Amino acid sequence: MRSAEPGTRKRVVGNAGRGRREPVQPMEPPVIATALPEATDTPLDAPNPVPARPDPRNRLNELTGREWLYFQSSVLTTAYPVNGPGSYGHKLRRAHPSPKPPQLMAALIGFFTRRGGRVLDPFAGVGGTLLGCALTERRGVGLDLAAAYRDIYLAVCAQEALAAQPYLLGDARVLLDGSEGGEGSEEAAELAEPFDLILADPPYGEMLSRPQSGEKRKRTGCDDPTPFTADPADLGNLPRAAFFEALGAIIRLAVGRLKPGGHVILFAKDLQPTAAHHNLLHADIVAHFATALPQLRFRGYKLWVDQTINLYPFGYPYSFVANQVHQYILIWQHHDPQGAKTTPRKG
Repeated sequence: MRSAEPGTRKRVVGNAGRGRREPVQPMEPPVIATALPEATDTPLDAPNPVPARPDPRNRLNELTGREWLYFQSSVLTTAYPVNGPGSYGHKLRRAHPSPKPPQLMAALIGFFTRRGGRVLDPFAGVGGTLLGCALTERRGVGLDLAAAYRDIYLAVCAQEALAAQPYLLGDARVLLDGSEGGEGSEEAAELAEPFDLILADPPYGEMLSRPQSGEKRKRTGCDDPTPFTADPADLGNLPRAAFFEALGAIIRLAVGRLKPGGHVILFAKDLQPTAAHHNLLHADIVAHFATALPQLRFRGYKLWVDQTINLYPFGYPYSFVANQVHQYILIWQHHDPQGAKTTPRKG
């Protein structure tokens, strides 16, 4: 495909008058850096230059001031490849309804941990978090109900020559409360050492277990549900109220294995609004955690904009229906009972 001229948009005009609608192609992505800016000893040409070498007071990560500043943008726009070596087995991982790019997970892991740090994903799926750990020299542990997803993750590790991280099968509620296997078991051994980061994309209740009216229906003509699993214990199969309770219970158990001052990061994608509810799922999660998990302090969010998603004329020509090409990356920090400083200084 030839690149579009700067400032223009490629599009395919829908043939609405004949009953056919062609997808509108997204704007050609800009050139996106695949790594953080290279650090140098030369100060930035700015009124308040940011140091180009790591600050000795930085205990969170190993980034320079420039790299830290680059990460702090509230919007992260990506167009990770879905084919070839740079896709990290996307053709295998796409068997999951919502696989996360390992490069994206690596960027988050790189900011919130140091090399050798421990990362827990209680909803591991096809292993985006665990692949991100392998790419950044961190130690990950994944939990999931589905053996099929673990098999895909292991196949991707073999294909990409990446070290496989521990992947435990079972209900996270059982694994995390220590009742699975007992003392001395593999599960107990892998979960014994505290974690620096909890990073997960939970299976959101009823989002995929109901008929699909979005891109899948437009692309295939089929609106069959695409649940994560058929397991009744899967959070993705729970009604809204039960989902929030189950998610809170799992994160509460996970936080019990998190170091003081460690972080919790969850992905959230809003649903289309209805007359009954705004369906701002990210806001509902933050509100629920504020009362259910008082040991967590909400630190803010990043918006992840995925430019590989096609645009479709939903609602045309009758009403506005947003193409949701972004997800929320929600960030909390575990209160430090020892009084360690977790609030940045002003000035």
